[in-house]
Amino acid sequence: MRTIKDLDIDGKRVFIRCDFNVPKDEDGNITDDRRIRGALATIRYCLDRDCKVILASHYERPTAGVYEEKYSLATVVKRLKKLLKIAHNITLTTDVIGEDAQEKVANIKSGEVVVLENLRFEAGETDNDKEFAKKLADMADIYINDAFGACHRAHASIEAMANFFDKEHKAAGFLLAKEVKFFQKAIDNPQRPFIAVVGGSKVSGKLEALRHLLDKVDKIIIGGGMAFTFLKAQGYEIGQSLVENDLLDEARTVMIKARKQKV
Repeated sequence: MRTIKDLDIDGKRVFIRCDFNVPKDEDGNITDDRRIRGALATIRYCLDRDCKVILASHYERPTAGVYEEKYSLATVVKRLKKLLKIAHNITLTTDVIGEDAQEKVANIKSGEVVVLENLRFEAGETDNDKEFAKKLADMADIYINDAFGACHRAHASIEAMANFFDKEHKAAGFLLAKEVKFFQKAIDNPQRPFIAVVGGSKVSGKLEALRHLLDKVDKIIIGGGMAFTFLKAQGYEIGQSLVENDLLDEARTVMIKARKQKV
């Protein structure tokens, strides 16, 4: 895997796809900033090389085309300023590919950071739209993917955008490279018994991972909100708990395969 260290990035416009989808409390305060901290090494590496840094991330699931303050990356930017300690050099755009974003990116100077507003405010992000991806790609010379938590999604800033850069102008950030190296070792040469713990709120985003893991592991433990879909698929009452009813059959298929493979 090519990493940012393999590229010539000095003084260039670098687009870093981050994962700033951090948890917040009912008042909108960030309760865990580890995902923001995880991106710092890549951001600092670029700033140390006088790059013009463009950061982008999604946050939760807003209605595309509708701006809602609770889905803004403003709180993330505030925390980022505190962590990077270069507050005066970090700005947030009021849109994603609109006039404000274009102007701020066009005027960015070396050592400065522009954060695009929540990518999912644009329908093109989740639609993996090529035209939307091209507008993002036109902002930068270099594309860096450091969003390990979002890499399983075929979204514009993850998949379509990367296709507009050749191998000399795209790579993984430090966080992504570290996570891939860790999981590669765990999956290719695991210690036995090999037990996978899979959690989160949505089954839909983890079906492929579950199918793949069935051929690799000895046991799978499913927790978090997604567990309720599997419990309901087995006939248990789950009350008002989170469930994806459209995936009950898929959950049953996964469990049938697991039993056959004695997982």
